[in-house]
Amino acid sequence: MAPTGIIENETGTQCLIGYVLDVGQPDRRARCRLTLGEAHLNRHGVVHGGIVATLLDNALGATASLTVDETGRVPFLTVTLTTSFIASAPAGAVLSAVGTVRGGGRSLLFLDGEVTDQEGTLIAQASGVFKRVPHR
Repeated sequence: MAPTGIIENETGTQCLIGYVLDVGQPDRRARCRLTLGEAHLNRHGVVHGGIVATLLDNALGATASLTVDETGRVPFLTVTLTTSFIASAPAGAVLSAVGTVRGGGRSLLFLDGEVTDQEGTLIAQASGVFKRVPHR
C-alpha cells in the first residue's frame, strides 16, 4: 500500500512520463518527483523543457488543490504558466518540483514553483495562475 499522500499512475500523462505526486507534506505544498531516463531527454542529451514544465504544472496545480482539501485532487485548471529554464539535467538526475501559493481568492490562485535536482541545483522556476473548477 502506498503511503498517504502519494499519487501514482492516476492520469495518462503521469503514466506516460512516470512522475510521482506527493500531496502528503505537512507544509501543504505538493511535490512532483521524477527520475530522468533516456525517454525524458532532448536531442542534446538533457531533460526536455516540456517535461520540466509538466512537472511544474502538476506541482502547482496540486498545491492549489491542497488549499481546498488534503487529497490534492480537487480540480484546478492552468490559466497561465510562465517557465524560466535555469540549468539542464542529464539522465539519472532526480528532479523535484514544488509549488507555493502566493495569493488569490476563491476561484483564482497565484502560485510560484521551482524544480531542483537531487543536489539542490535550480533547474527551472515558474509562476502560474490556476482556476478552481466549479463544483457541479
